Amino acid sequence: MPKYVIEREIPGLGNLSDAEVKAIARKSNEILTSLGPEIQWLHSYVTGDKMYCVYIAPDEALIREHAKRGQFPANRISAVRRLVDPMTAV
Repeated sequence: MPKYVIEREIPGLGNLSDAEVKAIARKSNEILTSLGPEIQWLHSYVTGDKMYCVYIAPDEALIREHAKRGQFPANRISAVRRLVDPMTAV
């Protein structure tokens, strides 16, 4: 199944409270459940005004549907072509 990185621009995201982040994650999970098992959210990285989310999905269209239903921005969706880590050098 293809893996994607989604860049979401959300001003002030890095300053949200734990409760606000929890509410956003809960909403995302509810939408994912309604979309079915083909799409999975693995994890996200939060910076000042951006979130980088890693998803598994059959195609970009399903990721866009998740963003639409949740009213989450999906400013850039990039298909992961390869994973590189320290063991790649071995």
